[in-house]
Amino acid sequence: MSHGHRSLQDLAGISRHLKQLREQAEALALAQAEARAARERERNLFAFSVGKVTPLRSRNEVSFLEPAPSPLPLQMVLDEQNVLREAMSDEFDVSTLLDVDDQLSFRRPGIGLDVTRKLRGGHWSIQRQLDLHGLRSDEAREALGQFIRLSHRTGVRCVRIVHGKGLGSPGRTPVLKGKVQRWLVQKKEVLAFVQARPAEGGAGALVVLLQPGKRKLF
Repeated sequence: MSHGHRSLQDLAGISRHLKQLREQAEALALAQAEARAARERERNLFAFSVGKVTPLRSRNEVSFLEPAPSPLPLQMVLDEQNVLREAMSDEFDVSTLLDVDDQLSFRRPGIGLDVTRKLRGGHWSIQRQLDLHGLRSDEAREALGQFIRLSHRTGVRCVRIVHGKGLGSPGRTPVLKGKVQRWLVQKKEVLAFVQARPAEGGAGALVVLLQPGKRKLF
């Protein structure tokens, strides 16, 4: 083999080797590019999934939750609304609703005469009493409304309201007695009332029969 022919073969071998090196370099570059693209896709997928992320300014901050607000006294609000809705008027005309007997008793429409007769005879035992002595008119009205409502809610059937005989009032007239009668007639819980027997206060008190109610402690 001549020297020239061998030189050509050597050049061809070097050329093939360089070509292989280029191909390997291109393959490596392509693999690196694909790896970078894959990492970029992963970062984009994370950002797309969780949205924009704002780095914390400080890693040592502690955040405390605000204390929970106190629960609203809803039952109290409802009761107050009921009081306003059931406000008892001093101008209410009670005369047409009272039985004209010697003691002016009251019975709600649909309640028979036997109920007031039994009430006057002590058929129902008196379970609670409210004494309105010494109270102003507005104070007495509020106290009476709360007393009747609470008694009914706790299952009480029969109560006594002491309003006095009015002997200490100007003109010695029983002003509070008439007001108490008007107020009681306007309370839906009241079925009937009669003047108390002498041993229970006589003309200075009323015995009141309430509608049956479910017993509630609160």
